[in-house]
Amino acid sequence: MKTRILVVDDELSMREFISILLEREGYEVLTAADATTALERLAASAIDLVISDVQMPGLNGLELLARIRESSPETAVLLITAYSTAEQAVEAMKLGAYDYLAKPFKVEEIKVLVHNALEKRDLKRENVMLREKAKVCAGFGNLIGTSPRMRELFALLSKVADSASTVLILGESGTGKELAARAVHDNSPRKTKPFVAVNCGAIPETLIESELFGHAKGAFTGAVGERAGLFEQAQGGTLFLDEIGELPLAMQTRLLRVLQEREVRRVGGSATKKVDVRVLAASNRDLAEQVKEGSFREDLYYRINVVQVTMPPLRERIEDIPLLIEHLATKHGLVAAGSGIITSEALKCLMNYLFPGNVRELGNIVERSLVLSRDKITLESLPAHVKGSAKRFDLHSPVAIPDEGIALEPALEQLEKQYLLKALEKSSGVKKKAAELLGMSFRSFRYKLAKYELANESDES
Repeated sequence: MKTRILVVDDELSMREFISILLEREGYEVLTAADATTALERLAASAIDLVISDVQMPGLNGLELLARIRESSPETAVLLITAYSTAEQAVEAMKLGAYDYLAKPFKVEEIKVLVHNALEKRDLKRENVMLREKAKVCAGFGNLIGTSPRMRELFALLSKVADSASTVLILGESGTGKELAARAVHDNSPRKTKPFVAVNCGAIPETLIESELFGHAKGAFTGAVGERAGLFEQAQGGTLFLDEIGELPLAMQTRLLRVLQEREVRRVGGSATKKVDVRVLAASNRDLAEQVKEGSFREDLYYRINVVQVTMPPLRERIEDIPLLIEHLATKHGLVAAGSGIITSEALKCLMNYLFPGNVRELGNIVERSLVLSRDKITLESLPAHVKGSAKRFDLHSPVAIPDEGIALEPALEQLEKQYLLKALEKSSGVKKKAAELLGMSFRSFRYKLAKYELANESDES
């Protein structure tokens, strides 16, 4: 459906001039010789933009603007006049006019103003739709999304939260594994008790046993007093073991015993203490592959993998990107809620980008862009690598669907395999370079190779 513009002017020549100009630009144009007729046109059909003269018999353009704001607040209004004054311009802007144009004006000038007024109207409309979606199904805890993948995830997390089962959360870096763990805790019967999170890969191997289980006074140099470990600190609540695949084998053995016996013994101590803790674990590694390699205990894997939750990467739920952008921007106080925060060109670019860093990367891009451009994300404010990568990956390229239909998930997996193999071929088998060609992190690239059993054991570069 064409964009519909209403031109209101008591001069026939001006109405005809603007009508011809805008019709050549592809717009549907209606006209009215006075404000009363204009209001009748507005009541009869949806109008996207009104271009009105200010000085007219009967109701003038400012009075018409006020009436439009009452009856049709989504309609953009552009005022034009041959008798421009600063006071009149200020009043027009206060009443909600998009802009105020003095006669005589240049053809290109009005074309640009019309385009910009309609774009701003569209951005406002998109944000209203986003807020309506948010009311229906915006997320679970601090996880945001309305895509089918996320709705399935929220349903699973809701069921998991009501149980006491150990949960293994898998997914690439930046997909929100800790947010999922917190959401499970906050919606569980343990929500009033502590939620304690630890990154197993960030603690030195010599300290991790003491960190998890605590230590007795004099257990080692520097142990000047007794200290409760994270299991004790999480008593009655939830302990989240992030990047559990980073734990050394010796520590895996001790952890398994604690999970089985539900009791801990501090380093250097002799007494054991019962603990009532629900354990949630997460990893961006393929733990099943680590079990095969011997770097992760099989019995511990089955102990923590009672219920498995997989966090979808952002590239597999691109329809959530507009909602995430608004959420991330307003969450950090970068813009007011509901304002038009991104241009259509910038949004299209982001939705064509692969996001190797997932939602965490999107958050960084949103913050960077709004800092540089002050109040709106534009194509120019996006990082160069995002614009370059998006140009190489066109989501709108034509695809064919056979008459008998197609199974989408297997087809996407096959396409992903082809890209992985083509990238390896193009990079002469150098995995780091292949990952860069696909806009992925090296870790994510290795994970995908292992997932599809494409790993080349002779090449670890």
